[in-house]
Amino acid sequence: MLTKVEIQRPQIQRLARQLPNLHAAIHGALSLLLPDQLSRADCLVSKVPNSPDLYLNVLERHDYTSYLQLTYVFADTQVQNPNAYIRLYHDAHLAEATAFSPEQGIQRFAGPDLPIHGQVVRSWRLNRALVKWLDFLLAQGHGVDTFVAIDEIPEFLAI
Repeated sequence: MLTKVEIQRPQIQRLARQLPNLHAAIHGALSLLLPDQLSRADCLVSKVPNSPDLYLNVLERHDYTSYLQLTYVFADTQVQNPNAYIRLYHDAHLAEATAFSPEQGIQRFAGPDLPIHGQVVRSWRLNRALVKWLDFLLAQGHGVDTFVAIDEIPEFLAI
């Protein structure tokens, strides 16, 4: 068992060193996807042919950070999937996924009970999945020009 832990640590250290690059890639993809209206509107929707509606909900807005919910909403059932929660760091030009489901949206996953290697692996998986989904959204045609501000946050997006 001790040998297995020693083998895993260099891999965890590599992932930890690469996380900032992944966060920068997410920020870059978001800058292609999200309109400047983000600073003024709390909720936006993007509609493209052959795709579910993509909703962007600004949950928190601060001087240096924003907390966003980005989700597909399937019209017939109003099911949200995937449902990404993203912390956007404006000054550092970084962004990170904090969760991919409504249940995890406001939970904390750091603390003394979770070993650091578990946090790194979890963060790597979430953020890798987010960057792939953002690339998919851009390929589908979602982007700055397709988002439109809506006046009222739909009830199904309420946390």
